[in-house]
Amino acid sequence: MSLLLDGLTPVAARSVIAAGQALDAGRVDDAWRHLVEASVSHPDHPEVLRMLAGIHGMRGRHQDAIATMRRALERRPDVAAYHNTLGSLLGQAGEYDAAIAALRRSCELQPGMAIAWYNLGVMLVRCVRNEEALLALERAVSLAPDHMSARALLADMLRMRGHVTQAASTYRRVIAEQPWAGMAWWGLADLKSVRFQENDISLMRQAMQDPHATVDDQIAIGFALAKALDDGGQHEGALAALAGANAMARRRQSWNRSGYSAAVDALNAAFTPPPPGADAALGREAIFIVGLPRSGSTLIEQILASHSDVCGAGELPDLPQVLAEESRSRGEPFPRWVGSMQPTDWQRLGQRYLERTAYWRREHRVFTDKLPSNWVYIGAIRAMLPGAHIVASSRDPLETCFSCYRQRMDNNEYTRDFDDLASFWRDCDRSLRHWTSLHPDHVMVHEYEAMLADPQDRIRRLLAFCGLPFEDACLSFHLNQREVRSPSATQVRQPLRNDTARGPVYGALLDPLRKALGMQPWPA
Repeated sequence: MSLLLDGLTPVAARSVIAAGQALDAGRVDDAWRHLVEASVSHPDHPEVLRMLAGIHGMRGRHQDAIATMRRALERRPDVAAYHNTLGSLLGQAGEYDAAIAALRRSCELQPGMAIAWYNLGVMLVRCVRNEEALLALERAVSLAPDHMSARALLADMLRMRGHVTQAASTYRRVIAEQPWAGMAWWGLADLKSVRFQENDISLMRQAMQDPHATVDDQIAIGFALAKALDDGGQHEGALAALAGANAMARRRQSWNRSGYSAAVDALNAAFTPPPPGADAALGREAIFIVGLPRSGSTLIEQILASHSDVCGAGELPDLPQVLAEESRSRGEPFPRWVGSMQPTDWQRLGQRYLERTAYWRREHRVFTDKLPSNWVYIGAIRAMLPGAHIVASSRDPLETCFSCYRQRMDNNEYTRDFDDLASFWRDCDRSLRHWTSLHPDHVMVHEYEAMLADPQDRIRRLLAFCGLPFEDACLSFHLNQREVRSPSATQVRQPLRNDTARGPVYGALLDPLRKALGMQPWPA
């Protein structure tokens, strides 16, 4: 660390150290308070720039963060810690290819840096490159056995493979060693099948007050505590825990709902009417599953992945990455360049997407791409990959929004507040109705509640829409033991249940969310 501080006065060095400690604890406002003086006296010092980049990143100003970190790297191109920070910031911005390259460079420069291997593992997981991720995470743990986040993420991978008992045991071992390890508490809660006991609630409340707990730990424990209180029927307490956890997250990053709605309208307008696109058959290998998180999209993928012709690939980052590549190449953001695209350009982008996803067609002729947020790109999908099928997952708005509110999700800042959630739901619903009316043969809304009422009929309709012959295995989707990386991993390995709705359980307690959604209050 001392070498990184070369060139700073003692006062500025102490300020930078304090800012770094505050960032590590997740206290972004404290970090800025410590850094402000050094940023005035040494504005171009690489370590000051690195701290400033971290502050920008935590506040959601991703492009400012990346640009600032690149300035720091120009001054110190061979420092592993700087490539590690850049990789983390690129990952926060969703630029996963560049993030992985930066983190691999960090590991090359300093092979003994556990945090770089851990961050590399995180990015590889987000790219569904699970075997590579496993190696990186195991390397991180071998270098730093007390790296609890790496151990918790390894437990997540056990859960993903359906090894629920082993995952739970791993989370419990982490908690036994570090009771404030928020990711372990949340991992245990996210198993869904684990019911917490009164002793767990007491331990979580103590852990949130532990001086070792970072803000990230406190947020994760808050969500886990809400699950524990819900298990015990303490619904007011569960809502209070959720409000506290979401408020902590919201203090770091807010959501601009009016700005987002305007951006969605601009995206829809850019592809209305549909521009001349690629060859009509291009993309017939792909099934996109889109919609809000927690709306039943993982269940749709599990059903389709139980078909002998289909590989369930999970939440792939490739479509946004292809569009981002084109934006960088053209020097302007998407969708401003849509009007200048020719059919050959869309063909090129469609082929680029299929090249990136070829791994998922090694053993099956069709694959699913279940990144929920791809609903904003339906117009682009239709231009790039006209042969693809797009299934939009739909579930009761109250249940969907409340489930999002209860779920710890990174980089989904609209989930922190009922008004933001309602606005986001309306944006998605408005878009899906627009695209199904414009492309009825290629965009289908699959309703969760309708499938609960008549599973066989709805599954047959789903398969027919996707051009797949019916197979009995799709009705027994819960027997499929494939890897599932989503909060519903445990649930989709169980038969369909009709008792998961939370609205009737919470009753009038959810009236503020009902009001935000324009729904009637719970009957007295």
